[in-house]
Amino acid sequence: MEIVIKLSQFLLSLSLLIILHELGHFIPAKLFKTRVEKFYLFFDVKYSLLKKKIGETEYGIGWLPLGGYVKISGMIDESMDKEQMALPPQPWEFRSKPAWQRLIIMLGGVTVNFILAFIIYIGMAYAYGDSYIANADMKDGLLIENQAMINAGFKSGDKIVAVDGEKIVRFDKEISSKVILAKEVVIDRNGVEQTIKMPNDFVDQLSKVEKVPLVNIRIPFAITEVPAESLNKELKAKDIIVSLNGQKTKYSDEVKSILEKNKNKTIPAVVLRDQKEVPVNVIVSNAGKMGIYSGILGLQSLEKLGYYKITHQKYSFLESIPFGIQKGKDQLVGYGKQLKMIFNPETKAYKQVGGFKAIFDIFPSSWSWEVFWSITAILSIMLGVMNLLPIPALDGGHVMFLLFEIVSGKKPSDKFLENAQMVGFVLLISLLLFANGNDIYKAVIGK
Repeated sequence: MEIVIKLSQFLLSLSLLIILHELGHFIPAKLFKTRVEKFYLFFDVKYSLLKKKIGETEYGIGWLPLGGYVKISGMIDESMDKEQMALPPQPWEFRSKPAWQRLIIMLGGVTVNFILAFIIYIGMAYAYGDSYIANADMKDGLLIENQAMINAGFKSGDKIVAVDGEKIVRFDKEISSKVILAKEVVIDRNGVEQTIKMPNDFVDQLSKVEKVPLVNIRIPFAITEVPAESLNKELKAKDIIVSLNGQKTKYSDEVKSILEKNKNKTIPAVVLRDQKEVPVNVIVSNAGKMGIYSGILGLQSLEKLGYYKITHQKYSFLESIPFGIQKGKDQLVGYGKQLKMIFNPETKAYKQVGGFKAIFDIFPSSWSWEVFWSITAILSIMLGVMNLLPIPALDGGHVMFLLFEIVSGKKPSDKFLENAQMVGFVLLISLLLFANGNDIYKAVIGK
């Protein structure tokens, strides 16, 4: 059932993005009276799953889910329709339109992608609001369990002050993405500020360690279940360990550290049970465990216990507009930095480029509209940016040649455009094979 939910989200998001991207080409083409022969979700290699011709356009769904397309008359595209291009230009064809109209048609897809992302972020701000912890309230710092972060010089209890000169005002789920892309991070360790220079190959190092969050809030050790076979019968579900072996244990990482030092021992403890402190004895195994299950408390519970002050921000429709636009701008800039890292061999980030499986794995195994729209928004930005790359066969390649034509007044020959399209197509196939090859390699090798 979980894989069905993941697959449903993946296909719904992909289909939505493809249809709207192609609609971005379709609408201006129609406005400029340019004939659109086909409008397809997915590729119809040899045959279509569904198709219906309405007016001059055939609408359909192909069987190969690697994208989608609109076939515009008189345009050199992936169809490589040389027979049509050999005929005299017709008034309804793309090649007969002024360069500025062709430019608008080509930019329509990525424009829709960016607008969609901003609309989603505005809608999410209005529908869900925002919850965060002010960085000033992170009195005892963060939980650092990721080995790559530890290798870089971070420790549990560190408080992140600034990332690449940008002061961190609030702790939220965006902080990890900022750290991944950072060159240097300023931390507060026991009241003293230090600067940590991030390794050039940090992204590559992350792929080689256990996949745990880069940073997290520190939480109390809350017991969720005491199995029947556990020797610690004095412990109960919902207990929170507040003292162990005579030491105060406000956080889970402190409990784990004390257990590690007291293997094969019975030690005193104090638990918070029904808002009262209760003394108990704890039996520690030779593996440094108690034989119980612990869990994560929600933000509301942590707030009630006095661990953190959670700021819950609600936005009116008008207030959500600037917030959503700023969120979209931040994500756009962040993705631009990711691309820069990928094209820098020193970072080795290219090793982490993924294909369709990597995108599929982003989606959770349980349905959440908030998560779905959040992922769809960033994928929309990614699709827009990738399509703007100046590679023939992508929108960016067509835009590059159109800008040359507008500036120089000289239109590249059809033969040149055909050759460029073929080179671009080979590049795209190579990138597709590389990205999906990375997926297969990581699935087989495990890293």
